[in-house]
Amino acid sequence: MNPAERITVRLPPDTAELVQRLVDSGKFQNVSDVIREALDEFLRVRFPSGNVERVTVELPKAKVIELESLVQDGDSVSMDDAIRNAVREYTRSRIRSV
Repeated sequence: MNPAERITVRLPPDTAELVQRLVDSGKFQNVSDVIREALDEFLRVRFPSGNVERVTVELPKAKVIELESLVQDGDSVSMDDAIRNAVREYTRSRIRSV
């Protein structure tokens, strides 16, 4: 196993409660796993690879369901792919209309 740095983090009680709820729900084995995944995602956004700029978008639940159905139907390989395709098509339609 690779050696790992130990870092202590203090969280407000409400944040710590939400983290514990993720563990209690069974989505994570322990609090450290939650923190590691959150930090990994944060670093991916801050330090994207190559010529990629990562954008975070909040969507209404209905739109998320529509995108998930595209993945389930095989029109997209992942949620990220479905979003990229939707943005690409929207951008093409806007450019054509100019």
